[in-house]
Amino acid sequence: MLTIKQITDNEEAVIRGLEKKHFAGAREAIGRVLSINDIRKTSQAELDSCLAEVKTLSRQIGALMKEGKTADAEAAKARVAEIKTKTKELEARMETAATDLQQLLYTIPNVPYDIVPEGAGAEDNVVVKTGGHDTVLPENALPHWELAKKYNLIDFDLGVKITGAGFPVYIGWGARLQRALINFFLDEARAAGYTEIMPPTVVNQASGFGTGQLPDKEGQMYHCELDDLYLIPTAEVPVTNIFRDVILDADQLPVKCCAYTECFRREAGSYGKDVRGLNRLHEFSKVELVRIDTPEHSAQSHQEMLDHVENLLVKLELPYRILRLCGGDISFTAALCYDFEVYSEAQKRWLEVSSVSNFDTYQANRLHCRYRTADKKTTLCHTLNGSALALPRIVAALLEDFQTPEGIRIPKALQPYMGTDMIR
Repeated sequence: MLTIKQITDNEEAVIRGLEKKHFAGAREAIGRVLSINDIRKTSQAELDSCLAEVKTLSRQIGALMKEGKTADAEAAKARVAEIKTKTKELEARMETAATDLQQLLYTIPNVPYDIVPEGAGAEDNVVVKTGGHDTVLPENALPHWELAKKYNLIDFDLGVKITGAGFPVYIGWGARLQRALINFFLDEARAAGYTEIMPPTVVNQASGFGTGQLPDKEGQMYHCELDDLYLIPTAEVPVTNIFRDVILDADQLPVKCCAYTECFRREAGSYGKDVRGLNRLHEFSKVELVRIDTPEHSAQSHQEMLDHVENLLVKLELPYRILRLCGGDISFTAALCYDFEVYSEAQKRWLEVSSVSNFDTYQANRLHCRYRTADKKTTLCHTLNGSALALPRIVAALLEDFQTPEGIRIPKALQPYMGTDMIR
């Protein structure tokens, strides 16, 4: 969440940033934050004054009793009792203000960086780079859901039988392709210096609030109501929460973690071509990168993560493009985000496969994730994450773009993991 200092030092800049994100009522929300903060500060000042007066009176009472000035001592005691009553009122007012302030700040998104373009939605995102080769498909090329059926790789109907739509069953070479991609992504991450984590795939409410999925995306998460636990939408949540309430030393940064998990998303409101086949699932596999860094180095970390994801797509021989998301399309918690998309020649559309984001101090403030500088001061870290990569649409693009009359070709980088160069 935003810090009070960030708001008080740059009120107008914060409001402009929130308006760039199309956050309704930005000025009113910030005005309310400042108003509640004034109540908290005023109450604190009054409380400090009361406590100082009690301390002075307590010393005076002893002296008055020694001097035999009983009436004056009793009057001082009565004043102390009066102040203590007021003190309780002030403490209650401060506690209410602090709670109200935190709950309000939870509902206010992060402020985007200046480099984030203006725009209302995906159509306003800026393509910053394209790469990969042009795909030439055979005549009568098939979309991935038909290829999956033809080669018995994925059974969507069986998934419906077992669970429901959006929960496919991978079979034979389809299951092996999933495992090959997971291992390939993890090996590449390890070679780049990331420590592999195997976290839980259910988290508590504090973890959801820590990374910003709650309260913003509560409706998109599967909630185990009896235990008040949530199925994770991404490994970002449990891995980043490892550093909740932690103070790191500067020489430990950047922290670089990666994790493979299953991810669960309700995807309420999805429909049409967006949900066909693997295009949008409720459960899917993903390898996630997470970094904890200093403010001075986080921009370099972000670029290194972008280079890493791009290199994966190059090795997979897929046509891709990189987009800088506009204010209206960037996530609630991100200050800067780039999306990677691969091109599906069979579907004639771009498929998002990764988002790589810098959250600045927004998540760290929620998490109380800090580091100790050389002069022993503590300050908030920057947090970053990115998919490297999400499997469903990568699988869709591989099946569609590498189909041949003889079968589905396997890119060279995956052949050692697959044990074959062709699915027939």
